[in-house]
Amino acid sequence: MATLAVDKPRALELGEQNEFPCIAADIIYEGAAVGVVSASGHAQPLTSSDRFVGFALAKCDNSAGAAAAKNVKVVEEGKVQLSVSGAVITDVGQPVYATDDDTFVFLPTGGVFIGYVHRFVSSGVIIVEFDAPDFQDPYGDTARKTKSANYTVDATDNGTTIFVDTDNVVITLPAVGGISGVSVVNIAAFGVAKVSVSPNAADMVEGPGITAADDKDIINTKATARRGDYVRINDGDANGWSIVAMRGTWAREA
Repeated sequence: MATLAVDKPRALELGEQNEFPCIAADIIYEGAAVGVVSASGHAQPLTSSDRFVGFALAKCDNSAGAAAAKNVKVVEEGKVQLSVSGAVITDVGQPVYATDDDTFVFLPTGGVFIGYVHRFVSSGVIIVEFDAPDFQDPYGDTARKTKSANYTVDATDNGTTIFVDTDNVVITLPAVGGISGVSVVNIAAFGVAKVSVSPNAADMVEGPGITAADDKDIINTKATARRGDYVRINDGDANGWSIVAMRGTWAREA
């Protein structure tokens, strides 16, 4: 085994940075959230169907170039100040999503996971911690829907996460049987929305700390409701539905 006797410069890459070949005929501006197109591996200003890879360190103007004619340099791990619609002081720890290269939201439907709220700055402005190679979307790969009005679950909702963003919305369950893995998430800010999950008249919802009874809703209490509170419900038994996971304060209807 030989050891170095002279300097040997290496092609080292600075930590927390990366670079990707750009798509043809486009510009990625400094500060843009950057996505990689699944079909080609080329980078572009982030869209809702891309994989997030970081924030552009500098402008990459490939408007007159072929695909991969230029590379965009990105920071793939760190903390960044972003404007996020609806951000309030109680949102520390919440996951953040992007719908394009400069639009950031809490609603996962139609968005790409970016990172987590690290610190509140001011109304609608937060510091987001991101780690593109390692952070994973906490809602996984489930199908997603957003509901702002009352909704009745059906067979197409198997394995679906339903995000509720409006006060007093009721998610109604059909007669028990054949539907599982339905999650109902309160995605409104702290103390803003009461969310109810309502069984069929002949069914109950059984879960931890809940005295189950037929035709009684399970309610995410508005006064203490936090963005991200949820219940996950499976097909149960002859009694009705079973809660298999939950976060936040959920109580049975009186």
